[in-house]
Amino acid sequence: MNPLNPKKLRLTKWTAVKPIAKQKHFLVSRVIQPEQPTDPIESVEIEAVFSKATQIIAWRELQNDAVWRQGWV
Repeated sequence: MNPLNPKKLRLTKWTAVKPIAKQKHFLVSRVIQPEQPTDPIESVEIEAVFSKATQIIAWRELQNDAVWRQGWV
């Protein structure tokens, strides 16, 4: 997998390898900025495409190939 830049994750598409609450396709809806501008970005908000349910995850979880695939597969 190509290295991910957390600042460029907004609006990227992801597929869960194992569906999460019967949801398989997700979109990064928001990159959560830290309180201090010098601190690194740690979290993103993902939104299920079908139900519009959101959850906050660490952006580094998206690099785990056993859980996430980039794009809609």
